[in-house]
Amino acid sequence: MKRVLLAGESWSTTSVHTKGFDSFFTSSYEEGAWPFIRALEAGGFEVDFQPNHVASEKFPKTLEELDQYDVVVLSDIGANTLLLPASVFSRGETMPDRLALLGEWVRRGGSLLMVGGYLSFQGIEAKANYRGTALAEILPVLLEIGDDREETPQGVSPRVIPGHAAVAGLPTELPAILGYQRFTPRPGSTTVMTVDGRPLLVVGSAGSGRVAAFATDMGPHWLPPAFLAWDGFDTLWQSMVGWLADQDAEVQP
Repeated sequence: MKRVLLAGESWSTTSVHTKGFDSFFTSSYEEGAWPFIRALEAGGFEVDFQPNHVASEKFPKTLEELDQYDVVVLSDIGANTLLLPASVFSRGETMPDRLALLGEWVRRGGSLLMVGGYLSFQGIEAKANYRGTALAEILPVLLEIGDDREETPQGVSPRVIPGHAAVAGLPTELPAILGYQRFTPRPGSTTVMTVDGRPLLVVGSAGSGRVAAFATDMGPHWLPPAFLAWDGFDTLWQSMVGWLADQDAEVQP
């Protein structure tokens, strides 16, 4: 059974309620990973999920820890969460650069998928901030400077370029999405899905490993309810992650 580590896809919200003279606070915690996790488990994958606050402290710090997995997925988790755990930010201790470590692991034969969102790639107000990190060097795309979101509230439909195992079993057109990240395919990579004439899914290699960049979300809000209920949703992720995990198959140009 192929093992996948998913980091990110969680958030907390604090609201201020004002009623005349008085106000009070409420807070909530949410996770957006479960449609993705269920899709992979239905395909026979084992998924370890580290929400953002868990990944900050528990994300692998050694190559040996990463070697427990076939694929690592980062989704809606900013670079700072992995670079600045409490040991560094609060206590001033040193520790390995986990983004550089992840890049080295991929070059040695691991596989990485970055999924879009407000804190992926560059993200809202560029706060995901991966562009200048060691991890950006192995992504199959070149990141923009600044906020890279393309909001499409009118809905735009992705199109599949057939012939690659990462999109096996998918129709030519997918249900509409509500936004995505802008990036440029790195020379030598392969674009296998587009939207609005821009790349949406780009795959490639880094050293002995495989990499993929998917420019939209794995759940709300960029994936609306109709996309999450689409009967090809499981196939989308099973094909994408399956190609990343299948290192015995030839990397297609």
